[in-house]
Amino acid sequence: MHRVLTGGLLSVALAFGLATTASAAAPGVMQSGNVFHKNVCMQPAPGHAACHAHIVTDPNGNAIANAHAPVGGFGPADLRSAYKVTKKGASTTLIAIVDAFGYTNAESDLATYRANFGLPVCNVANNCFHKYNQSGVEGSYPAQNIGWAQESALDLDMASAMCWKCKLILVEATTNSFANLAASVVTAHTKGAHVISNSYGGGEGGTTGVEGSYNFANTAVTASTGDSGFGAQFPATSPHVIAVGGTHLIHDGSARGWAETTWSGAGSGCSAVYSKPVWQTDPLCPNRMEADVSAVADPATGVAVFGPNNSGVGTWLIFGGTSVSAPLVGGIYGVNGGTVKYGRNPYKHIPNLFDVTSGSNGTCGGTYFCTAGPGYDGPTGLGTPNGIKAF
Repeated sequence: MHRVLTGGLLSVALAFGLATTASAAAPGVMQSGNVFHKNVCMQPAPGHAACHAHIVTDPNGNAIANAHAPVGGFGPADLRSAYKVTKKGASTTLIAIVDAFGYTNAESDLATYRANFGLPVCNVANNCFHKYNQSGVEGSYPAQNIGWAQESALDLDMASAMCWKCKLILVEATTNSFANLAASVVTAHTKGAHVISNSYGGGEGGTTGVEGSYNFANTAVTASTGDSGFGAQFPATSPHVIAVGGTHLIHDGSARGWAETTWSGAGSGCSAVYSKPVWQTDPLCPNRMEADVSAVADPATGVAVFGPNNSGVGTWLIFGGTSVSAPLVGGIYGVNGGTVKYGRNPYKHIPNLFDVTSGSNGTCGGTYFCTAGPGYDGPTGLGTPNGIKAF
């Protein structure tokens, strides 16, 4: 299996001649340690969401890519090792990925990822994978948008990495409006999904009319917390979802074999709109607090993905963002396959999580809103998966 070396993607950076110290980057290109990356989705208009995927690039914003073999990033064996997931799930469990716009080669790109890492075949022919428009029709798909198609590829691959046997569906919203995305979540539920993964977000204003579309008992609805650091986003602030934050994940010499700190880009915050669910008891936020749990998201310790390049051609890429962590945790809910009570499950099984105790995602007066520490904190929630029992 392909692995990132200790220290994240430093080896990849060196291979491509990138600087090992801070250096100038093109507009829109960010830097995490020695690794450059950028958002794949544009900032949204009001009432719309942005996807939370970050692609690893060179300083000029050109994706680190290879058509024939992974260029870096954690693969399924790494991720399952880091989060102590040994079971493979069941073919009766359905995971839904909800994203906006079309993704023309979703089935074939997914096949390449799974074949490369020795995962079981999952396609339309064996009834393991299906793609729907937001009305639930296999056809009449929206036009492809490369950024959102890359997001969809990332989501499908991360769900696959954790739950090898789960069935997968991709529901494509007509646009990235909250109204269309929410309608797609409802469609995913009508298809029988046990897990519905949402790797997008935006401002809370005006979202109360669609929040009910994320309210499904005994369905794990995961939502990424965002990639802009401290600050709350919807749908992660819905009291009916599992809000998933982000970490920096590396190999180390511990008994676990891995170590995590807060990713500085992971979202967190106290909702200005939504009330606190009864199972959440942190002391300073009177409303819904995000995150609940977390997983790897830092592009500097990113994941391998097979998805479309800027021309729509399938290639190996490296991604970060809380768009990694939301479907990854969704995949672990899929492996568990048990009863889900909104976000309550992890709060009842705290010993089955790895506590993340250091790092920050912004300025908040030193409080847990943006600063990791022992126990609950905003950027990483209760911690990261230690097996499947918390889910």
